[in-house]
This record gives sequence, C-alpha cells and structure tokens, in this order.
Amino acid sequence: MVATPLLPLEAASPAHICPFDQACSYLEAAAKELKLDQGSLEILSHPRKVVTVSIPVKLDNGEVRVLAGHRVQHSDILGPYKGGIRYHPAVTLREVSALAMLMTWKCALLGIPYGGAKGGIAIDPQLYSIGELERITRRYTSELIKDIGPAVDIPAPDMGTSAREMAWMMDTYSVNVGHAVPGVVTGKPLSVGGSLGREMATGRGVMIIVREALAEQGKPLAGMRIVIQGFGNVGGAAAELLYQAGAKIIAVSTAKGGVFSPTGLDIPALKAYAVANRKSVVGFLQATPISNADLLTLPCDVLIPAALENQITEENVNQVQAQVVAEAANGPVTLKANQILEARGVTVLPDILANAGGVVVSYLEWVQGLSYLFWDEERVNREMEQLMVQAYHQVIQESKVRQVNLRLAAYTLGVGRVAQALNDRGLYP
Repeated sequence: MVATPLLPLEAASPAHICPFDQACSYLEAAAKELKLDQGSLEILSHPRKVVTVSIPVKLDNGEVRVLAGHRVQHSDILGPYKGGIRYHPAVTLREVSALAMLMTWKCALLGIPYGGAKGGIAIDPQLYSIGELERITRRYTSELIKDIGPAVDIPAPDMGTSAREMAWMMDTYSVNVGHAVPGVVTGKPLSVGGSLGREMATGRGVMIIVREALAEQGKPLAGMRIVIQGFGNVGGAAAELLYQAGAKIIAVSTAKGGVFSPTGLDIPALKAYAVANRKSVVGFLQATPISNADLLTLPCDVLIPAALENQITEENVNQVQAQVVAEAANGPVTLKANQILEARGVTVLPDILANAGGVVVSYLEWVQGLSYLFWDEERVNREMEQLMVQAYHQVIQESKVRQVNLRLAAYTLGVGRVAQALNDRGLYP
C-alpha cells in the first residue's frame, strides 16, 4: 500500500468514495505494473506542498466572513505546477489533493512539461455578488503570491471559475510584483493574453478522443447516439462539437435536471435556451424531462459524464447501457464501477486522457504568453488535436503491449514518465 499521506486531510464519510484514496489506488496499480521501487512510490504518493490560507472578505452587507482557500502542489519533476482553481461547496483538501495528483499524470501523459496542482475555495459562487467574488479572488491570490508564478505554478479556470477570475488573479499578481505578468495564469480573456480556442478546448478534446475511440471500433461519429451529463463549459462545448460532427445528442443535463429526445436534441436551440435560463435546460419544450440518475442509464452508444466525480458507482453501473463511456469530468466512474464496465466489454476512456484538451491549450496559451507571439485559432486547434490524437494512440499501444485496460495504460504512461524523470534528476540532497 502507498504510505499514509503527510496531509491534514479531512476524514471521508463512509458513504462517500474518497477521491484521494481512489487516486492513490490508480497510482498503486500503475506502480505495480511498472515495478516501481518503494522509494519512488513514496515520493510520488505525497504532494510536494500543501497550502491552506485564510481569506477574510467583507460582503456587500458589511459582514466580514473568513473563508479557507487551498492550493496543493503535487509534483514539479517535469516542470512548473499547473492546475485549476475551483469554487464549489464540495471543495475539500482531499478532493484538491486528488485532482493535483491526477493533473501530474495528465500532463505527463500528454507530453506537457508541467507538474500537477489544484486549488479551490468551498463556496457556491452563485451566492456571492460579482464584487464579493472579485474581493475573494484577489485576497486568495494575494495569500498565494509567493507560491504562484509563470515559472512556479500557473493556475487556470475550473468548476465555478472562468476567464473573469483569471483576469483578477493576473492583475493582482502583476500589481504586487510591479509589472504585467500574463503568464501567471491561463484561461484569461483575450484582451490580457488569453488564447483563441481555450473556451472550447476541454470539450473539443473530449470530441477528439470519442471520435478516435469510435474509429478504432470501425464506427463513424455521425449518427452515434450520445448522452451528456453536464452542459457547462465542458459538456456544452462537447455537445456543440459532436452535434456539428453529425452525432445525435439524445440527452443532456445540468444540476437541476435534464432533457431527452430519442430523435436527437437541437443543440444550438438548447444552448440558447440555457443561456436565457441561468444555465438550466429544465423546461426546454422540444424534449422530455429526465433526471440526472435516469440519464446515466439511457440506451446509447456513448455516455459522457461531464459534471462531478462518483456518478457511476457500484449502485448504478449495472444499469448503464452505453458502449463507450468518456470521462469528461474528473473521476466520474469509481474504481469498482470501472472494473464492472470493463468486464462487460464497455470501453472507458479515462479522465486523464479524455478531458486533457483544456490543459493542452492552457500550455499553448502559456507558450504564446512567454513568447509574446499569438496564434490564430486554427493553429491552436491543430496543435491541440495533434497532441490529443498522439496521446490516444500511445495509450492504445500501451494497452495492447501490456494487455491492460485503457485506464491502467494511461496511468502507466503518465506515472512512468514522471518516475523516469525522478530517477534521472536524482534525489536532493
């Protein structure tokens, strides 16, 4: 077993599948397959740095509230730390630690010179005004000022954050150091050094991996019945691009519920409806209402969980009827559920591959920012697609050579590359 992490982690509820424990299980499986020595496993199972800061904020009504902000930096063996900033009520140190570890393997798998990090604040951003969110973001950035930077740790948007928060972070950091530093974050607005193609990047990556997986099975993307849980930045972009490619999107959902049409949804009309209804698809008249739970069990060719972790578990996995499951979210399929799906012959496209489009374009944004030379959207999309397709085929090859499933193949590649770099760099002192 991996040694107990040196983290002040909260106890997980017995009924909840702990994301950090699951991440360590994947690391253990890859280490066993790779025959890693115990010393390397010990190093890779512990984050390099864990930062928790107090964020005092004055609300619009004059009340002062103190929030807790986290930033976990898992590994910088391959390069600077990279990872999103999440604003969501379910944010915990365990969750952030797990996501930081997964980001390390994801970057290594895609051949990007980054290590993994993740940050977050346990708030519901919809309950705060724009002014309050700006004050929260700026104070959080100020508290982390010594722990981030374009050569140290480069945050990005995540659940509950966007280009707006990244602009605030970039400005706060720049004001503190005395000059503009566009490379301190990615996912910024175009006006302050953002990259074309970033907004659709994660969804585009999902579309590319689904397309490649279907092609591997001798199936065209056009006409495939696809179900998507989540209709935000990732799920919405994936739905739009898959729809444009001729796929039939038969159901989508948001936190409040979903909609279903066996003949296929009109995605442009649904996106316009969601924009007009506070990002909800509930009530869309050209479809039938469906719950998030029922959506996961619809007969379809491809199921794309693009919301939260632990959506497909031992409790509902036997009702899943998809032939391909593409993990657009982080950890939507539990370890046990994954084993059951694989035993049934269902192809599970793991999160560290399927949702890597966002970090790829974040990397491309960082490269553009450091060089002060910006590309057109066609080039950004082309560079991203090349890296995604290359990684997919490397995972397929690894799976065949090692005779393991795609998840373990992806992890052996990612973990193996970090372990090799660790061995080459040596241990200081």
